[in-house]
Parts: sequence; C-alpha cells; structure tokens
Amino acid sequence: MSDTKRSHLLHLGVIAVLFALFFVLPAYHVGNLSRIMVLAVYAMGFNLLFGYTGLLSLGHALFFATGMYGLGMAMNSFGIAAEPALLIGLICAVVMAAVVGFLALRTSGVAFMIVTLMFAQAGYLTILYFGAYTRGDEGFVIPQPDRMIAGIDITGETARYFAALILFAVVFLLIAHVVRSPFGRTLVAIRENEERTRMLGYDTDRHKLKAVILSGTISGLAGAAYALLFGYAGATFATVQYSIFPLLWVLLGGAGTTLGPIIGVAFMFYLIDLSSSVTQAYMLIAGVVLVLLTLFAPQGLAGELRRRVMRWLP
Repeated sequence: MSDTKRSHLLHLGVIAVLFALFFVLPAYHVGNLSRIMVLAVYAMGFNLLFGYTGLLSLGHALFFATGMYGLGMAMNSFGIAAEPALLIGLICAVVMAAVVGFLALRTSGVAFMIVTLMFAQAGYLTILYFGAYTRGDEGFVIPQPDRMIAGIDITGETARYFAALILFAVVFLLIAHVVRSPFGRTLVAIRENEERTRMLGYDTDRHKLKAVILSGTISGLAGAAYALLFGYAGATFATVQYSIFPLLWVLLGGAGTTLGPIIGVAFMFYLIDLSSSVTQAYMLIAGVVLVLLTLFAPQGLAGELRRRVMRWLP
C-alpha cells in the first residue's frame, strides 16, 4: 500500500473514531470532545505556520479573536443570522492575516515572533478600548435562539458535537491535502533551508505570505466556530495565553504532523482536567508531565510515533 493511501485511510479512520465516540462516551466527555475538536482546528492553523513553514508566531490569538468577534459582534450588534455572521468572521480573519503577514514578514526569526506578539497585544488592547461595543473583559453571550445553522439548533449536545466534527473533518482533510501538495512541500523546504529553496527558483516570500494567510484564516474560523457553538466571546481569547496554548498543543502532539494538534489538545485538556480533580496544585502536575514529555519525546507524541513506527505519517 502506498504512503498516500495509508495517509488517507488514517485520516478517515480518525474521523470515523470521533464519529463513533459520540455513541459510546458519557455526556461529559462528549461535551469535552466538542471543545477539543474546535480547539484542534485552531492548533491546526498554528501548526501549518509553525510546524510546516518554520515560522513561530506568538500572536495567533489575534486571528482566533478576530474570527470570534467578527461573528459575535455581527450577531449581537447588527442582528445578522449565524450563517452570514460566520462568513463575516472568516472574512475578518482573512483580512487580518493578510495585513499582519504583509507587515510581519518584513522581519524574520526572533523579530517575527516579537512583531506578531505586538500585533496580538494591540488587538487585545483594542478590544478593551472599545469596551462599549465589545464588553471588554466581561465579554458577551450570544443568545441561544440565534445560534441556528440551516434551521438546526446547535446549542444541543448532539447538534453541537456533529457541527464540531464536521468542522474538524473538513479542516483535517484540507490540511492533509495541503501538506502533500506542491505548495505544502515547498513550505517544508522553506522550513528546512529557505536560502536553498530560494536558489531553486521558488518565491519564498510569496509562499510564506500564503502560509500566514491560510494559517490565520483557519485559526479565525476556529474562533468564529467557538463563539457560535459555545455562545460566548470574550477578551480572554485575545490574550497572550491563547497564543501560547497552540504552541504547547503542537509541541506536545508533534509539530509538522497532521495528527499532532488533535493529540496535543486532547492530551493537555485531560491532563489538566484529571490533575485538577486530584489537587489544587494541578498546574504543578501538568508542568512536571510536560517537562518529562519534552525530555523523553522531544518530537511530540505523533512525532515520536512517526520516528519510531509510522515514517510515512504526514
């Protein structure tokens, strides 16, 4: 069996397992998985830029929050229905990613990290400054009757889970296709040796800009979906913390792997959930486990799996 067919079967298998889990897991874990899948989409957007292109952004919360507030304010302030509001959130994320990418890519290395961080902080302060519209730190709730897609109420457990699954499946398969396409392979070449890639005739600047835009768009889509599915938009999601989270998820799961984001999000989510049920010092337990994983599985869980067993893993 070719590596491409193995990859297709693996990705379809992951989606099938998530579909089946809905029917066997208790309601508590079903609710957790809904959240995990949406956050995994956010991590996939980050992974495309960091894991495959080699660009470390510390400002991805800006894109997540842009999609979230684009949808949330369209619905709350202007009474727009969920479907067009979702499109508005997506367009806002595309525009924001294009602007940030165009400006931030004039730098590289540590400077790129700092510039993206400053953009994210500017976005967070903007949310606070226009608190009369955004409700600042308090945020705002999207009314339950408004959270309808194609006439389906997605506030219920079943509808929300399958909406999150559809979103995850589409982005998961899209990423799997992108990383195996000539564009994706060029991004990996840029990550490994940008100068040599440029000498081979590739426009590395254009490819990196496309990567930033696609990455920011996926992250913004996750933010818009999060607000719609869970009914809340708040400034917390624009803080540095939510720029660090996807980095941790991707490093834990395996940077530069398509499975890494979902594994990393699920692992960290349940690590904190389980340790917090044992002690109030749950962050200490989580920190120790993360350090041990970094020491003994430096390529992340999926990265180690690829290194040891499944070398064909994309």
